Amino acid sequence: MKFEEREFTLKDGRKCILKPTAPEYAAEMIEYLKNTAAETPFLLRNPDEVSFTVEGEKDILGRLYEDPYCIMMMPIVEGKVAGNGSINGIGDKRKIRHRCSLAIALYKEYWGLGIGTAMINYMTELAAQIGWHQVDLEVVAENSQAQALYKKCGFIESGRRHNALRFDDGTYHDEILMYKELEHKV
Repeated sequence: MKFEEREFTLKDGRKCILKPTAPEYAAEMIEYLKNTAAETPFLLRNPDEVSFTVEGEKDILGRLYEDPYCIMMMPIVEGKVAGNGSINGIGDKRKIRHRCSLAIALYKEYWGLGIGTAMINYMTELAAQIGWHQVDLEVVAENSQAQALYKKCGFIESGRRHNALRFDDGTYHDEILMYKELEHKV
């Protein structure tokens, strides 16, 4: 989805620009996917599972950039990609097409600076403009920092998925299910 860039000031005084993730950032996105997966066990993928080519990633990002129902956002700090976030529809069946799903990750060096809050608030604002009524997400039960961020942004815990993830060390981890109802201006 194409949307207006939004600039804000980080807690440390630097400027951050939230912008659509476009095809020209394909190489940076592949690097981001690998590196963030290595920095925390709480993401869905492992670093060795990122096998995109730059051309393949360009194609994916191009389709998402042109899709009016997909929000893919990247924060840029001092010319560097700091992370990525997305909102996508859950499905096209009438009973569920009022819902979308949010995912977000930042490089560890950018945690705690206000980027996550700004991204989630802007993405949910855009989701409401699209016409979605509810944003859902899943978070690893042990990821208390992310849960606090989501609650700060208005998400409410709605359940738990038992043993949803199996890490490479053989341990199982529950997911906490959360949602946020979106306001629509009439």
